[in-house]
Amino acid sequence: MKIKALKRDNQELRLELGGEGHSFCNALQYFLLHDDAIDFAGYNIQHPLVGNPVVYLRTKRKRPENALRDATRSLDRTLDELQKTFQKALAGEERSTNNNED
Repeated sequence: MKIKALKRDNQELRLELGGEGHSFCNALQYFLLHDDAIDFAGYNIQHPLVGNPVVYLRTKRKRPENALRDATRSLDRTLDELQKTFQKALAGEERSTNNNED
């Protein structure tokens, strides 16, 4: 992912995220919006085939860089939990499949 800062000040941050799409940006927006210090968070992709998403956030009480860091950490923790859940489910499925082969 290539990140280009388009705007950066004490309460606003606008970033272009090269190589990303709706999946990542929507997840990031979800976690940003669950932070009470966020006034606004969103993203836009001008053209789905050739455009890079631009993520925009505005904060009330927190530096936007800190809000972005907190959101990405929450997203990372959630993905770790999801991976562990899938691994447990698949391990149980493999045991069940192996027992049925007898």
